[in-house]
Amino acid sequence: MKRYLLPALVLCLSSAVLSQQDPPVKPKAIDLVHMGDVVDVDVIGGLEFDWRGRLTPEGDLDGFDAFDAPISALCRSEAEVAADVAKALGKILREPNVVVKIVDRSGRVPARLTGAVRNPMRFGLMRTATLRELIVVAGGLTDGASGEISILRQNALTCEGTSGKGRPDNGSRTINIKISELLSGKTGSDAQILSGDIITVERALPVYIIGAVNSPRPLYSRADITVSQAIAIAGGLAKHADGSKVTIFRREGTETTKIDADLGKIKRGESGDVILRPFDIIDVAARGGGTNKYPPVLAALEGKEQGKTEPPLRIID
Repeated sequence: MKRYLLPALVLCLSSAVLSQQDPPVKPKAIDLVHMGDVVDVDVIGGLEFDWRGRLTPEGDLDGFDAFDAPISALCRSEAEVAADVAKALGKILREPNVVVKIVDRSGRVPARLTGAVRNPMRFGLMRTATLRELIVVAGGLTDGASGEISILRQNALTCEGTSGKGRPDNGSRTINIKISELLSGKTGSDAQILSGDIITVERALPVYIIGAVNSPRPLYSRADITVSQAIAIAGGLAKHADGSKVTIFRREGTETTKIDADLGKIKRGESGDVILRPFDIIDVAARGGGTNKYPPVLAALEGKEQGKTEPPLRIID
């Protein structure tokens, strides 16, 4: 009798394993039905109930009304939609076999990348994509990046976390990511981007260095910076500069304050090195010339304003 003990034990263990199978894998958000998708319903064995089309504004299959019962599809998996169609058709068909497929995803709301990137873009996502990947495709970050990235995520467009739980609400949330953490590879910083996400690489607030310096320019700083440091970053004083006549124009509310600085005295420790604030204008006078009484117009320093046309669309497939 003992020889039958081992096979019986194996059979019991096998039954236990089968009864504790892993739960079904939850579909990714990108694999769910989105607004703009073209959905195909195929009822195997006939053509009478086959259907292909898009969703209504309410998220139902547009035109597929099975006995006045609309089929909800927004943010649901193909299998979930097929199960509802089969249930509806089961009233007149015997055990209908229904296959639902998303046949065109090109109509989805694109993700948008704006802010301090070299080439702002829209992305049509045909597969999963990460934040780092899209920034690389957009040419990388500019010097004006502040160090922060925000992702505005809208539930009805992204279908995040809504499978099998009904239609998503119209809520939204913002995901904040530090560029330093993204570059260092910190876990969770390289976020997955979903259709409809609005990604903004925040710009640092500038100060402007003009006049008799070697490289007049806007300067984007992510930390406190002094007037002497800013002039050094702008290439230092030009040959014809008068370092004793440096003027800082500072806008405070509706008033403009004028602050005089002398680089020689700062270097000798005879006066403090002024800490700059965003949008300060540092004007270095030339030898033999006076200082400006009024802040200059800086439109030329900002470069041409970007047009209001839509940025180019890039398909990620």
